[in-house]
Amino acid sequence: MNDKSDASMAAPAWLDALVDGGGPRYLQIADAIGTAVDEGRLRPGDRLPPQRHLARQLGLDLTTVTRAYAEARRRGLLDARVGQGSFVSHGPADDGRVADLSMNIPPPPPGDKLERMLRQGMNDVLARADVDTLMTYHWGAGSLADREAAAAWLEASLGRVDPARIAVVPGAQVALAGLVLAHSAPGDAVAAEVLSYPGLMQAVRQSGRRMVAVATDECGMLPDELERACRTQRVRLLYLNPTIQNPTAMTMPAGRRQDILAVARAHGVHVIEDDPYSFLATERPPALAQLAPDIVSHVATLSKSLTPGLRTAFVALPDAATQDGFALAMRALTLMGAPLMAALATQWIRSGVADAFRDAVAAEARIRYELAEAVLPFAHREGPRGFHIWQAVPAQWSLNGLLAAASAHGLGICTSEFFTVEGVAPKAIRISLGAVPDRRRLERALKVLADLLAQQRPALPAVVV
Repeated sequence: MNDKSDASMAAPAWLDALVDGGGPRYLQIADAIGTAVDEGRLRPGDRLPPQRHLARQLGLDLTTVTRAYAEARRRGLLDARVGQGSFVSHGPADDGRVADLSMNIPPPPPGDKLERMLRQGMNDVLARADVDTLMTYHWGAGSLADREAAAAWLEASLGRVDPARIAVVPGAQVALAGLVLAHSAPGDAVAAEVLSYPGLMQAVRQSGRRMVAVATDECGMLPDELERACRTQRVRLLYLNPTIQNPTAMTMPAGRRQDILAVARAHGVHVIEDDPYSFLATERPPALAQLAPDIVSHVATLSKSLTPGLRTAFVALPDAATQDGFALAMRALTLMGAPLMAALATQWIRSGVADAFRDAVAAEARIRYELAEAVLPFAHREGPRGFHIWQAVPAQWSLNGLLAAASAHGLGICTSEFFTVEGVAPKAIRISLGAVPDRRRLERALKVLADLLAQQRPALPAVVV
């Protein structure tokens, strides 16, 4: 087929007209492929036009169409066969991949935003910084530039924070471990809600401290139960994730926050506020660190708002005394953070790229949550929504039975046993919406899970003799 005949051909029937102002052309093409697959206009095994031919038909450069096909492959819509072309995929089950609904990571916005951020950000860092300085040992809580960028990032949650009170650390997990070491001794108790973050439990128990579970209601931790634990259990630390709590997705109202802080203050208990998800809330109660900055250490990680690979978190500490104790604990745990990662985070924040990407993550999270609402029977909560869901498990299922059935259908899920501090785990699972790379594959995974939950008599495994 010659160039002239290619150019005169109409665009394929499945390709809707490209729209000015409708976003990048390559994303419009990838979206059109996905829509055509969903509507049956493209079927598994159908061959798409060669990239060069489609570029000529649309009057686009080859690079745009190449990016479109690459994006469609990333979404699991197309398979590329060497020497044959691009074909509509037969779906995720064909490649044996698990649809991961267990890992709570930020959902990737469509396109290659993160890749472009990374390339441009690293170029900017290397153009401005001394490489030898970046690659040597660094002591303390981060450079002044990094702490000033952290203060700017935290301002949306805490208001203005003195950079001298901020520590820049390699991730929230190590920050939690450092705070446990700095504010308690072996044998002391760390109080938390009955369902809480497994990483905190691991840090507490590995350091010779004790976890104490405090009962909750629909608003979160009960002040009277915290009061009782403080009187009887030698509680030195209180851990809370008060906004879009992991795993229950509950947000503690302002009045309950004040009541809990009053109990902590009365008993000399230091409070850790783990705040990975508040950026997803358009309206939220004041942070604990705003209400009681003198007794609260506030941990904000970029792993949930930007990307886990950045391994950077910011800790707003009450004062210089707590800064010193925390710095000693961090030096024992990790010696130092990676200066290159901190410099990249600082560059993204200063340039405004971090804000734009965080907003794109939040927008994608809202879309995915609405998708889940349409598919799953979970109990809806008033207030902010994140990218994980707490789903009750029907009576006919055991937790282990549902876990095994989901795995057999190519789904990874997380049961309540992982989050239970003590006692009997409730019959529930946490469903994470961010780890599956694209929405269509996520929707298919959620529909499979919804079908499993709806089964009245779960199938028994075959007997093998």
